[in-house]
Amino acid sequence: MRSTNMTSSYSGHPFKRITIMQNETVNTMGGGNDAAMLEAEVCSAVEQGHDVQKIVRQLTLRRINARSLDLESLRQIARAVLRGARAGARKELQQSAAQTGITRVHLKRAVAGLDAALAQLAEASKLALEEAAARAQTFSREDLSRARSDLESLEAMFLETMQASASGVTDVGQEILYDLVTHTRIHGSAVGRQLRETLPVITQQLDTAGRTQVGAGLHLAQATSDLLRQIAADVLTGLADHTKPGHSQGKGD
Repeated sequence: MRSTNMTSSYSGHPFKRITIMQNETVNTMGGGNDAAMLEAEVCSAVEQGHDVQKIVRQLTLRRINARSLDLESLRQIARAVLRGARAGARKELQQSAAQTGITRVHLKRAVAGLDAALAQLAEASKLALEEAAARAQTFSREDLSRARSDLESLEAMFLETMQASASGVTDVGQEILYDLVTHTRIHGSAVGRQLRETLPVITQQLDTAGRTQVGAGLHLAQATSDLLRQIAADVLTGLADHTKPGHSQGKGD
């Protein structure tokens, strides 16, 4: 979802009042420092082995939110996550070569965290679309077209990046990643399953959008980013209810 409009306001968004936990860190990952930081954080999570999937998912979501939502930015984030996961696995094995089984589990959970974060990005796009429809609002055709183009390639990017990460140095991490790539190609991924729900919604809105909407309307990348911040903060319980027409905000909102 390439967008140069990440600073555009999405007025009327009903979730602005929710306080995001912790201070939002808006670091752009354009330079190597932020990529190295993400890599180090993932490495530490894998090495420590506690709540690996949850921590990697959170770290990934926060980095996604700090950047534009285009495919190349997402690819760079995925690369950093997978480099960190492999580095953490290597450190685990250096401490004890006997715990290959545990390392395999931790690396698998790190990949699952990345997969889950990408799936939640796709889910946030779908929720933003449904919310706008419920409020009789529209996104521009340009935003919808770009979103569809990037999302259509999201699962392939995930698999290609995982495959590339498995190349190079031969170690247990390489073997595990190759196994995960093979398994995912056969059985599918979380992001792939979510995309099967999200893409038809985008296509439907594109089919109904008039040509006069080119360059007009709400910005999908901004709306998605707003929701994604709240997913990252784990404050979206029951969010789907807000996208339904006729939802009352008087019940515990």
